[in-house]
Amino acid sequence: MKTLKDVRVGESATVVKLHGEGATKRRIMDMGLTKGTELLVRKVAPLGDPMELNVRGYELSVRKADAEMIEVQSSSIPCRNAR
Repeated sequence: MKTLKDVRVGESATVVKLHGEGATKRRIMDMGLTKGTELLVRKVAPLGDPMELNVRGYELSVRKADAEMIEVQSSSIPCRNAR
């Protein structure tokens, strides 16, 4: 299982499944990270936390702990949201 935490800077991916429960899962979904969403990893902080994503046309910072709960599939096609 590949998670968002494993995606490198400049790579795009598609959300496959969200793990976790309750409020945490709901918060991730409210940020726009739902099944089938394409994203691009733009930057990662020097210590690896947080990571900046381009999702649905906006920039989003996600903590490493939250990124581990997001199962992704690597996209071979460039992400539409990339600038």
